[in-house]
Amino acid sequence: MADPGPEGHASQVGELCCECGQVHLLLDNHLYNFQDEVDDELICHICLQPLLQPMDTPCGHTYCFKCLENFMQEYNFCPMDRQKLSFQQCHKSSLLVRNLLDKLIVFCPFKAECQQTMQRCELEAHLQNRCPGFKKYKSELQRKKNPISKGKEDPPPKAETNTPKDPEVPSGGPSLVAESSAAAVVSLGTAEPGLVNPAFEETEEDLPQRTSLVAETTTIEIHREDPEEELGMRIVGGKDTPLGNIVVQEVLRDSVVAADGRIAPGDHILEVNGVNISSVTHCQAVSFLRHPGPVLHLMVLQEKGFSNKTSQQDSTSATNREVIHVTLVKRDRSEPLGIKLIRKTDEAGIFILDLLEGGLAAKNGKLSRNDRVLSINGQDLRQGTPEAAAQIIQTTESRVNFVILRQSGVQLSDAVEDSSTSNSSSSSSSNGGSPVHHRRRLDQNHYRRKSNYQKDLPQGYVSHEKTVAIKKEPKESLGITIGGGRDNKNKLPIYVTSVQPIGCLFRDGRIKRGDVLLSINGIDLTHLNYYEAVSALKSNAASHSVILKALEIVTLNSPEPSLDIKEQGFGWSPLWITWLGLPSYLHCCQDIVLSKGNLESWGFSIVGGFEESKGNQPFFIKTIVPGTPAFRDRKLKCGDEIVAVNGVPAIGMSNSELIPMLKEQRNKVTLTVVSWPGSLV
Repeated sequence: MADPGPEGHASQVGELCCECGQVHLLLDNHLYNFQDEVDDELICHICLQPLLQPMDTPCGHTYCFKCLENFMQEYNFCPMDRQKLSFQQCHKSSLLVRNLLDKLIVFCPFKAECQQTMQRCELEAHLQNRCPGFKKYKSELQRKKNPISKGKEDPPPKAETNTPKDPEVPSGGPSLVAESSAAAVVSLGTAEPGLVNPAFEETEEDLPQRTSLVAETTTIEIHREDPEEELGMRIVGGKDTPLGNIVVQEVLRDSVVAADGRIAPGDHILEVNGVNISSVTHCQAVSFLRHPGPVLHLMVLQEKGFSNKTSQQDSTSATNREVIHVTLVKRDRSEPLGIKLIRKTDEAGIFILDLLEGGLAAKNGKLSRNDRVLSINGQDLRQGTPEAAAQIIQTTESRVNFVILRQSGVQLSDAVEDSSTSNSSSSSSSNGGSPVHHRRRLDQNHYRRKSNYQKDLPQGYVSHEKTVAIKKEPKESLGITIGGGRDNKNKLPIYVTSVQPIGCLFRDGRIKRGDVLLSINGIDLTHLNYYEAVSALKSNAASHSVILKALEIVTLNSPEPSLDIKEQGFGWSPLWITWLGLPSYLHCCQDIVLSKGNLESWGFSIVGGFEESKGNQPFFIKTIVPGTPAFRDRKLKCGDEIVAVNGVPAIGMSNSELIPMLKEQRNKVTLTVVSWPGSLV
């Protein structure tokens, strides 16, 4: 472990590296002072230091890129087992491993002036922007190079190395480390270009209170009595989108996944039946997840929020806690309770992370977020796991008896309020036929995307309007079914879900499934709810001639999956990725107001924005951290597009422009977002 004194560096021949703050040869690896002993599995067995830009060999060993490259210039075998090897056979380690290494905690090398610790991937930014020791070093270096100059000092040029930069990766999710066979605990942070994490931006104000943002990877086995039954969740993301990862947007009530109880919105799906889907397109991920079978093996990464090693709860006396008994009665064995359970890294046992809207527990109202579960049906869970608790709940026929420990003063969940303002996690029917009486009041919060908020279509999309004029018999049906409507949860335009072979539109052939209907005989359909659109279509279909205007959205190079056998007629809906190609003038925006305390973070991360290589990309919500303002508000969802911040359009902004806007908002921020329903799997 390198531990050079920075003051001695200035007197040495070489200048300090501006990435690691230490002296090393130009072609050598960076040097770091690690806070903790690093696991041997993460050590390069050539340089005996934690891996940098790890490369995997076909024989299963991992080395630093530079170490392996230098070694292979002289030898043609693996350093560990001496099997024949060429450098071309090696490949970069998985994103999870690379992220894990980047999140190892290191000391600032300028110990005299700076005693901070940070993740390895954060050191360079710390040195360039915040470290007083490195700032002092740069000033002295500049003075030595240009002693006559009295002007403003420029920073020393960044040392050029032959270290190849990782290309921008589609997935910046948290990383994996072996804690047990079932799970791993990792730190979350910024892991890729384009990923901004306002939930975890370091400021001088919150440094003393800062804790680690952690996540856990879990392998989940989903059993289906009907191998063709849908899982019942909506997903967003994919390598062909700024999100990169495949992220669960919503879990539908009474679905297979809801009954299992272990998957929640915000979870990142890493593997499906042993197949890595962290770098596949959205459509490919949908195909994998729709594949029928009695058992589905999923590896998911679940964000747990901020760990708190100096938790105030640990120091709170027992008199401030109370034990509460709660009984929930299931109508049948398969009915889910609607509870999300987690483990914490700083406290033994399992805790209630969330209560699903409209679920049995939320309706009961006696359980609360952050309750610690001591036992279920008499089985001690003080050292238990969420999996063990889920097993007890699933095998219980009727009465589920909880004994929970609650911190006094913790308010009960706002379940009653939530269930009255949303349709919980129930499926958003593509035919628009679901009740809308408790969504009506949301209409006042939604509005058409303003002209100054509008944008060009993203790369890879083409949309064109078409006018279809048809002569028909008055009693002849149009022969289409529709979905969407502005009363829909996502305020969708009216779209065609099927073209039946009995109608005149099937015979004409120009209207297709997925087309957005704009008008019929001059009547605007784009602002109507589902029932109003049905009425308009039926009344105008009774005439001898019909003129339909429609919009066709074409997703280039991303054909929809062929596994849509069950999605005919009313069951079909466009994929999430298709909605990204809808022109801005058809978008419905919503203003979401978040409030926080001075020492809190907003609790979400974003991806996207302007990049020279990719041009303008929308900003998307990628992560919502449990226990934060964004999580508690419950309106923001993974996959939502950020249109504006406090009324300032985000179109054309880069990360470096949007980050300060978010950080400047101390206690309140208004996010204007557009939300599209995730693809149903």
